[in-house]
Amino acid sequence: MFDDLSPIYRQIADRIKADVASGVLGPDAQVMSTNQYASFYGINPATAQKAFQQLVDEGVLYKKRGLGMFVSPGAREVLLADKRTRYFDAVLGPALDEADAIGISPADLRDFLEARIKRRTP
Repeated sequence: MFDDLSPIYRQIADRIKADVASGVLGPDAQVMSTNQYASFYGINPATAQKAFQQLVDEGVLYKKRGLGMFVSPGAREVLLADKRTRYFDAVLGPALDEADAIGISPADLRDFLEARIKRRTP
């Protein structure tokens, strides 16, 4: 589950965010406790707690005292909006800059997109 590329707490937070964004974890769904994460993945409970605290700070999770952590209502929409923004900034923006640099016109782009959409639509 974990790799050496980023801190484990960040990987835990990213996995939970991915599950929320994909709908695997819905609004008000309970997530494993920090001790359950620690036991299941063989990590320090403080590492799991750091991930959970980050998600609480970001509004992805909320805590019910004595019951555990739950997915915040609206978290999926916020995460998807953030992913769309990052996609436009990191992928589409540079792609459009490159298209402009090599002489692909807006009409060419429109035609390409329309053809792709037609192929995807049943």
